[in-house]
Formats: sequence, structure tokens, C-alpha cells
Amino acid sequence: MAIELRTPGVDELDEAVDALRAWQHDTAPMQLHPGDLGWYWRTGAERTAASVRAWRRGGRVVAVGLLDGPTLLRLTLAPDAHQDVELARQLLADVGDPKRGVLPEGPVDIEAPRGVLLHDLLAAAGWRTGEAWTPLRRDLTEPVRPPAVRIEVAGPDRADAYAAVHRSAFDGSAFDGARWHAMAAGAPYAQARCLLAYDDEGAAVAAVTVWSAGPGRPGLLEPMGVHRDHRGRGHGAAICLAAAAALRELGASSALVGTPSANTAAVATYKAAGFRSWPEVRDRSRP
Repeated sequence: MAIELRTPGVDELDEAVDALRAWQHDTAPMQLHPGDLGWYWRTGAERTAASVRAWRRGGRVVAVGLLDGPTLLRLTLAPDAHQDVELARQLLADVGDPKRGVLPEGPVDIEAPRGVLLHDLLAAAGWRTGEAWTPLRRDLTEPVRPPAVRIEVAGPDRADAYAAVHRSAFDGSAFDGARWHAMAAGAPYAQARCLLAYDDEGAAVAAVTVWSAGPGRPGLLEPMGVHRDHRGRGHGAAICLAAAAALRELGASSALVGTPSANTAAVATYKAAGFRSWPEVRDRSRP
């Protein structure tokens, strides 16, 4: 049965989001999450749709990719398709041919779940291992101890405050209130929350967005940041605790986050909030 590659329209994005939700489970490797699409939605629904690629077979979505920038494809597959030879060969052909509209010529990167057959085919085709990432997970079976800071859910009236912390936490960020509202208008945000942490003097010191994939499934932290003027005081670990508690309230079975392995401070922050690291994963890079 032929495999079809499509770029969805705005009215078809829900299908990709629903597929990603259904594919999340606690024994799965770190993979593209509906929250990743939700965070990208800050750029607007039209741009989000233009950046998504969906592979269908027999009318069923079997792989979803997000072009997170012009040269990075973040890709995941249906759980029963991780070792599907036909799909792996089709994906290899599509990412290798610029005319297919997935990746351009020249140096590019692919993020795919650990252990999928596509990694073997990419390696055989000359793709090298790229940047190392550390996935971390926190089980949410038991209640999460409350953080030692005040936590507030940042709704529309706090969008500018949330955006200000994010811009301070991430150099070069253009995130603002308008982008917050665009993100909140996306389908994934129906199962998400933005949180702000405040210090004893009432200053907003850290921010995080959490994304649920539905009851009994892993939720995602994306993004989490601490205001540059308030680092080194435990605020990152505190808001990660708040994020885990919020996901538990939303019915998530566990909380997930990924960070570059080179960012040892971030890895330490998540571990301080009860997250445990999983084996490193690496992108695939075409020279």
C-alpha cells in the first residue's frame, strides 16, 4: 500500500495532534509530543501547518514531522511502525530529495526516536551522529511536594509577564504577548498550562509551559526558563516541581523534558526536581 506524504492545511492539524497524543506512552522513547506542536503554534496556525509533514498509509497517519527551523526535522512514528521497512525506506527517500519538500540540500539534521529502523538507514546513507540530548522523566504516580515559591497559572491577563520572563531566560527570544495568545489559540493548548514562579519580593522569576497528551499519558515541559537576574537560587527546580504537579492534576502519568547534554546546569536542575535521566539520544546529521 502506497505511503503518501502531505503538508496539512490548518484544518487538518488536529489529525496530526491526535496522532501524536495517541502515540505517547510511558515505555516509549523520547519523541515528538503534541506539546512540541503546541509550542510551535506561537508562530501562528498557518506557519505551524506549513511546518508539519505527515505520512499516511491506507488513510492512517504513520509518521509526523515538524520542521523546527529550515534544516531540522523532528520526526516520530506510530509505535507499531518503528521497524517498518517500507516506511523507513520511504522516509529516507523523502528526507534525501529536496524536491519532496521536507529538507533542503546541504547540512541538515533529523531528530527521531531512539531505536527506530530509520536511524540504521540514515547511517548507511552517510548521515553522522549529531548533537547529544538528555531525556529526563519524572513518574507522577505519587503526589508532588509543593515548591517553596509562589506559583501562579499565567492566563491571558498574565501573558506579557510570562513573555518577559521567557525573553530574559532565552537569549534572542522574540516571544511576546501576541505570540502567547497565538499559542493559546492552538488545539494542543486545550490541555496545557503556563506557570509563573514569584520570589518573596513579588518578582516573576521563572516560567514554564506544561502540555498534557491526555490522562494516563506522559506530559511535556516545553519550555522552562529562569529570569537571568534570579538564577542560582533554586527557582528552576521549584518551577519544575510545580510543572510536575500541574501535569499530575491534568492526569499525566509522567513528566518529560529533554535538554542538550552539554547544558549540565539544566540537567542538574531537572534532577533536583526529581527527574531521572534516560540514555542519551543523538540527532542524525547530513554533512
